[in-house]
Amino acid sequence: MLTHLFIRNYTLIESLELAPAAGLNIITGETGAGKSILLGAIGLLLGNRADSKTLYDPAQKCVIEGTFTVADDFLRVVFEEEQLDYETNCIIRREISPGGKSRAFVNDTPVTLEVLRRVSAELMDIHSQHDTLLLGSQPYQLQMLDVYGQHAARLHRYKTDYTAYKAAREAHQRLQDEAAAIRKEYDYHRFLLEELDKVQPVAGEQEQMEQELSALENAEEIRQRLGTAHELLQGSEQNLIQGLQTVLASLAGVSRYAPAYADLHARLQSSLIELKDLSGEVEREALGVEPDNERMFRLQERLNLLYGLEQKHGVKSLEELLAVQEDLESKVSRVLNLDEDLERTRREAKAAHARLLASGRELSEARLAIRNELADRVTGLLAGLGIPNGQLLIDHHLTDPGPEGMDAVNLLFSANKGIRPRQLKDVASGGEFSRLMLAVKYVLAHKRALPTIVFDEIDTGVSGETSIQVGNMMRDMAHSHQLIAITHLHQIAAKGHTHFFVYKDHTATRSVSKIRTLSFDERVQEIAQMIGGANPPKGIVENAREMLMQAITV
Repeated sequence: MLTHLFIRNYTLIESLELAPAAGLNIITGETGAGKSILLGAIGLLLGNRADSKTLYDPAQKCVIEGTFTVADDFLRVVFEEEQLDYETNCIIRREISPGGKSRAFVNDTPVTLEVLRRVSAELMDIHSQHDTLLLGSQPYQLQMLDVYGQHAARLHRYKTDYTAYKAAREAHQRLQDEAAAIRKEYDYHRFLLEELDKVQPVAGEQEQMEQELSALENAEEIRQRLGTAHELLQGSEQNLIQGLQTVLASLAGVSRYAPAYADLHARLQSSLIELKDLSGEVEREALGVEPDNERMFRLQERLNLLYGLEQKHGVKSLEELLAVQEDLESKVSRVLNLDEDLERTRREAKAAHARLLASGRELSEARLAIRNELADRVTGLLAGLGIPNGQLLIDHHLTDPGPEGMDAVNLLFSANKGIRPRQLKDVASGGEFSRLMLAVKYVLAHKRALPTIVFDEIDTGVSGETSIQVGNMMRDMAHSHQLIAITHLHQIAAKGHTHFFVYKDHTATRSVSKIRTLSFDERVQEIAQMIGGANPPKGIVENAREMLMQAITV
């Protein structure tokens, strides 16, 4: 329910606030006073196109904000799907900058127009006499059947199965496309893998071989330098170790005189032991160095093979080459398992399709079961709305599964006796269409909580008893729904629970559209003027008062 509407800087509206009540809210006013402007502003909350040319003051921002009280579980689902915070007081705001940029917000969260339209469609529904597209659209006609038949659970089950089938079918198709691409490259990948498998690269071997090859290539120099080192340490007559032994003997002679000398002797003795061990190691290494041309050739051959493979695959290390080998193994293995995977996804898609057909048939049967009942209910209301020979039929045939089911429906209408019902666009006039739409919404209003409904001069083309019936239907709907009706008919205006009057204020240098709530006496005067003109006689005023009193007691 719309509890508060705020409009600032829009067309002829400088600033306006409206607080519709529950029930039937009537809006009247002279032609050109701003009723259509009010609807245009509400339309922006529903996601209609914005234009900076509509700003009252081109230098200021336009703001339109609607506050709604919501308690619909379906709306909670919409909020969750759009990742919005759900609150029982929902605030929708639209802003238009002087430069023409438009922004939309739901509970102060910026949203796209697409999200705004989805949310606001569950909060408010504007219907005008020119709005022929909605009733003629396939989604709305299916929605009529589902709302009337209360098929929410069946429809949800079908949509869940439809989404699952689409996902399974797309997964199978993706795998088919992937299989076709992989199979084209299978022979090449297998060749590359076999080439690597023959070499059998081992992690870390390249670095080890490079070090060993370097040692073999410099064997003579290594043996010569190690030999020289050993000679200096212990091999020559004047070697380092022999000299240190002499020093050690000298220190041994004085070590008994002071702890410091004993410490020097111990340290030198320890160093001498280490040097002797080191000399032995150098000698053994020198003896172990032998040129080996055959080993060098094998190492060079192996390394060149690895270098060539690294260059071929565009990598710079053996670790990267091993990663390439692992990737090739995965690709080759993937091809070998493709048939099994394809068969699995085919079975899954087939099973999902079977579930979809089952839930689709169940939904179709439920729709078929109530289509004639719905058409008869609407047809029965048309006589009271001034279309005594009106007839509505709902044509139906099965189709391939789609987002809304496996059904194609078409509303067929005739307003005249002896004329075969045909598509709405071919036979319904604007006034007839408006009354047909009223009858549809009247029937559906007793089946679910519709959003706030705005009727924009739906009474065009009706008068007398028909207008009274239209007012009665609106009043009846308003017992469980919030309605806002813009009307020129006093019969409908008198049925309202709350009455707003739109007028132009000419007191300033520029005309401004304003709106105010009428008191009971003001309503009497307004309805009397709607009946008898600007200065209605006393009898018409009393007639207007009586009409209002009768409406209040109902």
